[in-house]
Amino acid sequence: MLAADEQDVLDRIHKGLLYNETEAAFQNPQRRADLVFEYNRTPPGEAERRRELLVAILGSVGERTVLLPPFHAGFGSNVHIGDDFFGNVNLTFVDDVDIRIGHGVLIAPGVTLTTTGHPVHPERRVDFTRFSEPVVIEDKVWIGSNSVVLPGVRIGYGSVIGAGSVVSRDIPPMVVAVGVPCRVLRPITDADLATRTATG
Repeated sequence: MLAADEQDVLDRIHKGLLYNETEAAFQNPQRRADLVFEYNRTPPGEAERRRELLVAILGSVGERTVLLPPFHAGFGSNVHIGDDFFGNVNLTFVDDVDIRIGHGVLIAPGVTLTTTGHPVHPERRVDFTRFSEPVVIEDKVWIGSNSVVLPGVRIGYGSVIGAGSVVSRDIPPMVVAVGVPCRVLRPITDADLATRTATG
């Protein structure tokens, strides 16, 4: 059972309010840094060992999940991944609170999903003061290389995030969105079913 001051910190965290490193130190046992390090050093042929480690690191993980090393996570235990996920190299989870990823999601190299930011004024960043808001990636999303998804963002079903984008607000389902900041470029339609085919 949590002490009253620890419960107060958790309540603030879950409301997206500010908290600092000293206040949040009681959460450190939830960090999986040693297991992430081991995962990143596991030989490619040891698929079963990688799976065991991934199950131990993440809050939950679906079937047929591929996460290419190296990857990085602040906790690991706050990341939840669905079935048929593919995460390419150098995926970073800043998971002070939940990152929830649906089924059939593809993430390209060098992507950062961060739940945490810091106050703008330097006097409010003492002791690494920060705020955290969950990130949600719905089913069948594709996130392009070197994109950054910021705290509190939800990316809707089937959408594509163009390479190098900074996603600072929610993205609706079934759109292509690109840029800094990321904006909707166009809807995804049945015409996209015919692109890059032998006859297209």
